[in-house]
Amino acid sequence: MIDTHIHLDEEAYAADREEVIARQREYGVEAMIIPGVNASSIDAVLDICRRHPNYCYAGLGFHPQDVKADWKEQWAIIEKAICTYRHELVAIGEIGLDYYWDTTFKAEQQEVFRLQLALAMELNIPVMIHNREATEDTLRILKEAQQNQEQAPNTLRGVIHCFNGSKETVQQILQMGFYLGIGGVLTFKNCKLSETLDSVPLDRIVLETDAPYLAPTPHRGERNESRLMTFVVERLTQVYNCPIEHINEVTTANAKLLFGIK
Repeated sequence: MIDTHIHLDEEAYAADREEVIARQREYGVEAMIIPGVNASSIDAVLDICRRHPNYCYAGLGFHPQDVKADWKEQWAIIEKAICTYRHELVAIGEIGLDYYWDTTFKAEQQEVFRLQLALAMELNIPVMIHNREATEDTLRILKEAQQNQEQAPNTLRGVIHCFNGSKETVQQILQMGFYLGIGGVLTFKNCKLSETLDSVPLDRIVLETDAPYLAPTPHRGERNESRLMTFVVERLTQVYNCPIEHINEVTTANAKLLFGIK
């Protein structure tokens, strides 16, 4: 298993981060990708990945919830870091749109999103996309970016993080060539995601946690860890009617292909 989205740099892991990383290795987690969310997270994300080379992999990005009035200054710092440390990164992320908490900086979120997509195409690096209550605008901006690929040197590619959308949305995402990040939400009671995944080929899915958040059932409310993806895998075996080993093999291959992990 590869956890394609875990916030190991967050305070929730401050007291025992090294023990947490060691525990994931023991449980057979092959790799973990740590996305950055703002300028303040840059050093912490890079430090963890440098201390655990070929196991922890870094992404850097500007999360929509962190887009505020000073976004231009913050973006200048993040953009410089992405370009400076490009050889250490496997993704630009976590980026996207979030209208759930606050829409004060809705226009600014969209501008920052566009800037990061353009940079991803310029640097030939995949993106990790956050979408909450902003599906229409997220898809529209992604389609616009792909339409502009003729002026860009590389193809836009990436994953829709923490996907929990409709079958209609899935088809649009698949048509754009993106992957779906599937995590603990799949195990939640009354979740309809398993029905949506009926139309999704397994080779378009990657595993993730969004840890320390979204721990799967039966661990809801606890601090999440990559090893708990086993509960997500078990649910996927029911959706795809295939053994655990096949789910692990295919999703791991997908993650390696998308993020260039050896």
